[in-house]
Amino acid sequence: MILQQIYLGCLSHASYLLGDEETGTGVVVDPQRDVDVYVDKARALGLHIRHVILTHFHADFVAGHLELRARTGAIIHLGAAAQAEYEFSPLAEGAHLQFGKLRIDVLETPGHTPESICLLVYDLERSPEVPQAVLTGDTLFVGDVGRPDLMVASGASASELAGQLYDSLHQKLLRLPDSTLVYPAHGAGSACGKNLGPETFSTLGQQRRGNGMLQPMSREEFVRRASSDLPSAPPYFAFAAELNRRERPTLERSLHQELRPLTLDEVLARQARGAQLLDVREPAAYAAGHLPGSVSIGLGGRYASWAGTVLERERPIVLIAEPGREVEAAMRLGRIGFDQVAGFLQGGPGALAPRPELLRRTARVQARQLAAELAGPRPPVVVDVRGPGERASSRIPGSLHLPLDQLRSRAAEVPRDRRVVLHCASGYRSMIAASLLEPAGLADLADLDGGMEAWLRTQPAPVFPSGAERGQ
Repeated sequence: MILQQIYLGCLSHASYLLGDEETGTGVVVDPQRDVDVYVDKARALGLHIRHVILTHFHADFVAGHLELRARTGAIIHLGAAAQAEYEFSPLAEGAHLQFGKLRIDVLETPGHTPESICLLVYDLERSPEVPQAVLTGDTLFVGDVGRPDLMVASGASASELAGQLYDSLHQKLLRLPDSTLVYPAHGAGSACGKNLGPETFSTLGQQRRGNGMLQPMSREEFVRRASSDLPSAPPYFAFAAELNRRERPTLERSLHQELRPLTLDEVLARQARGAQLLDVREPAAYAAGHLPGSVSIGLGGRYASWAGTVLERERPIVLIAEPGREVEAAMRLGRIGFDQVAGFLQGGPGALAPRPELLRRTARVQARQLAAELAGPRPPVVVDVRGPGERASSRIPGSLHLPLDQLRSRAAEVPRDRRVVLHCASGYRSMIAASLLEPAGLADLADLDGGMEAWLRTQPAPVFPSGAERGQ
């Protein structure tokens, strides 16, 4: 019996390849949309992918079930409560799939979503009674449980779904042996939970002891905790969840249509007609020179998640990338269903060299320089674009807090009468913020090079009472 986890760090996403050597059968659970990794691994292991299972309709990425169906002829399986445009085999409570020494039993576990399922994995050579692992999807994470508010459009409230989640955990998952390996669909950094741990797998015994949401409490208390203090969901989540229900073009087909080289004049013409220019270089390169109005989201960070947060889904996207990285940039957008790429700048940033008059630069300040300016007679306004949890642990005195995912809607709160310095943890998100604010007409805008990490290396980190600073 084969069980391999495939972890995609930029989306905090875990998928799984299961296989039976005796029959050569491969099963993929919760695949990412670019499916070469599964096809290649299966081939190396002597497996043929015959089945693909979604534990639920994911909201944070577009799954690769249709891509695997097209590539391998795999049968798609969903929970019995699911409704989808494509043909699928429903998996109800107690159903099982068996291939040689591999058996998969189905638990219906509504709560995160109404159609959620968990999969018990048995290595029959070891034991037909004791599961080796449970693939928990977004029902149970390492250190947390799935949030119940992402599918309220289905007709159930977050409180109702949280109650179902409590029942699923206590009536099904917590009855499994402590030795059962827990393999979730996400790790730390995912917005599908609140407090996910850094590990990508655990055991049920470890979670029973250390997961705060599995400690003894009433159903009412669980519902209150699970449905309160939830972070805002990125705006693309509802769209991605809907795409996972629909019959849609495969990623391969979309990329074939999207990867068109465009001259600089064509790029500017498309921008004038409403296209979004997405510059995927790293922050330092963007700061050194970029087209006005372009949005900076570097490939080196959580690129797709931030693209889905700050870009508009209805408007076409033109990519500005170093030559050879256009495919990666478009493919990673495709992972969240952003298939509206209209092309890329032919020649990449080098195509801008003959037209220096078009370029704009973003100032970057060092931490010591910023400290000196803050101590001067006319200090700049410092805008912190990190999340609330990060700010709770450290902050620059007097700074304004505008989280990046709220920046566009709250841009009017940024003062226009003074120099503005943006910062995040390292400089990645603050450059995104600078590119969003630049078209708003801020005359003196800068980015803190190295972010809070650089600041803390040169300055003390005062602790403030909760709410004592502006923007709390």
